[in-house]
Amino acid sequence: MIERVNTNVAVTGKPINFGGSLGRSYATGNGVRFHTMSALEKLNMNPKKCTSAVQGFGNVGSYSAKFFQDEGMKVVVVSDYFGGAVLNKKGIDMNDLINHFHKKRTIAGYKDAEHIDDLNEANNAILTADVDVLAPCALENQITDDNAMNVKAKIIVEGANGPTTPTADEMLHKQGTLVVPDILANAGGVTVSYFEWVQNLQYYYWTKDEVNTKLKNLMNRAFDNVWDIKESENTTMRVSAYTSGLKRLEETIKMRGIFT
Repeated sequence: MIERVNTNVAVTGKPINFGGSLGRSYATGNGVRFHTMSALEKLNMNPKKCTSAVQGFGNVGSYSAKFFQDEGMKVVVVSDYFGGAVLNKKGIDMNDLINHFHKKRTIAGYKDAEHIDDLNEANNAILTADVDVLAPCALENQITDDNAMNVKAKIIVEGANGPTTPTADEMLHKQGTLVVPDILANAGGVTVSYFEWVQNLQYYYWTKDEVNTKLKNLMNRAFDNVWDIKESENTTMRVSAYTSGLKRLEETIKMRGIFT
């Protein structure tokens, strides 16, 4: 309004008709999916033989769970802040649960699963579920030094921001749990926002398949880079992710001569 001109590049996450990008609405969940598949591949685990639990059923959690199912994983436990948790050891039909959620705005009352209504019990059931993959996609500080030793998942993929405390992160590392950190795992959303910015600058818009392919390639490359640092430095994925970022920053400062 100030410039009297349409400046689409100033804001991302816009509706498609206003210059938004296809694939943005589910991009964070898509990133969680890609990083989970990369982690399973590194550990020689077949997703079609794996089970998963997802904490949170908002935009990130619901899409992550759906994409897990699309990859052949069983989603056996799902929680929602307002509806507790639903469990089915044979696997929950995510398309059916999402339809239920859209109608009721909660997972409570879903017919094909056991229910835990108490929120504390529901959180405990999710975080300590005997599954291969745990995706905390709700709140920060969910895995702490009080419950980290009870986590049974082999892989934790952080869809939320800061779901694991620093002390718990060290405990999980010592017990052999692979944690894909939030700065890496939930970067799909901000990456597609970057894609939206690029498309706005070019006045050329990509198809949904183009967006998803570019996102997958970028996420896989980022995961492999962080994994290689983890292996060479014998440290956690979280430390490796920050190391990767700091190394790139250091190289740029040296090359450009900034502050020297």
